[in-house]
Amino acid sequence: MTINDSPDSNVSSDILSDVPLGQANTKYISTYDSSLLFPIPRKLKRDELGITGPIPFYGADLWTAYECSWLNNKGKPQVSLAHIRFLADSTNIIESKSFKLYLNSFNQSVFESVNAVQDIMQKDLSSVAGGDVFVELLNINDKRLQVQSRYSGINLDDLDITCDVYNVKPEYLTANKQKIIKEVLCSDLLKSNCLVTNQPDWASISISYEGPAIEHEGLLRYIVSFREHNEFHEQCVERIFMDIMQRCCPIELTVQARYTRRGGLDINPLRSTNLHACMLEQRLVR
Repeated sequence: MTINDSPDSNVSSDILSDVPLGQANTKYISTYDSSLLFPIPRKLKRDELGITGPIPFYGADLWTAYECSWLNNKGKPQVSLAHIRFLADSTNIIESKSFKLYLNSFNQSVFESVNAVQDIMQKDLSSVAGGDVFVELLNINDKRLQVQSRYSGINLDDLDITCDVYNVKPEYLTANKQKIIKEVLCSDLLKSNCLVTNQPDWASISISYEGPAIEHEGLLRYIVSFREHNEFHEQCVERIFMDIMQRCCPIELTVQARYTRRGGLDINPLRSTNLHACMLEQRLVR
């Protein structure tokens, strides 16, 4: 993957009023229809973060779709679990409800094989995202789907801190420039709200870095300060990455979050200074 310039766009946030998410009268279609996919330009929020040129990170969004089904040539239902990987340099994200509607459209459609389903999903999603999307349909007994309890690393959640700010406050982030270390910090206390519906989004987050020692209590307060913040998952992780880079100046940084599923879908972004950073693919207990 290469880091590309953000595409030019005159799209305003008014586009959010047209997304399927939050619409009251939704028609559920059970035969294949790629037109259901609704793109949202990544540029909308990146401009807000001051990212107007080449994006300053590598990464991807790993989506796990638990409700994936179609019919084989004999009309027998097939089920799978889908891993969908959107690269961070794609033009658009896919609005999540439109993706669920798209998945539903496979339910009563006949396909010759699992590879045929995988190929058509990959083609459709790449076209709408404006960048390469990689789809893998997994057998539900695949060992990679085993559950682990939480992220490995230093968990911050037992710190005895006082919290009274629930809108993002980057000022909580500080680091000791005289102490250069390498560590992995994690928390299960990340919560934000959907940008469209205001429904709560719950996540576990892992922050791996090398550089000036980040003050743990301040980092946890910063994570908690997202509690009433409204943004999509991908945007929250990019905001956290940018705030830590600007406030703490790490040499290397990887931020990844695994969100709890909603409606049979979870969205798990990763942003990193390292081209080869890998997303944890095993599900967490939440």
